[in-house]
Amino acid sequence: MKAIWNNQVIAESDQTVVIEGNHYFPRETVKKEYLKDSDTHSTCPWKGQASYYSVLVDGELNKDAAWYYPDPKPAASVIKDRIAFWKGVKVT
Repeated sequence: MKAIWNNQVIAESDQTVVIEGNHYFPRETVKKEYLKDSDTHSTCPWKGQASYYSVLVDGELNKDAAWYYPDPKPAASVIKDRIAFWKGVKVT
């Protein structure tokens, strides 16, 4: 699988985990140079608190386009140390 935004491959792995239709990429397969820390957080009742990254490619910022669970609840432990994408980031 590849995560692509603004014609740039942001992540690539054949070992994603799919939860609720979203591919969670192993953290080490995501190109950190395209991720910018965000102060945004959200809460899922069964996964826990999510944190976000904005994606920056060629000077264009896609705010909060990636998320992860730094300390997922036990039911979602399979997505620890994984990152998922949305907001126009194409996963194919």
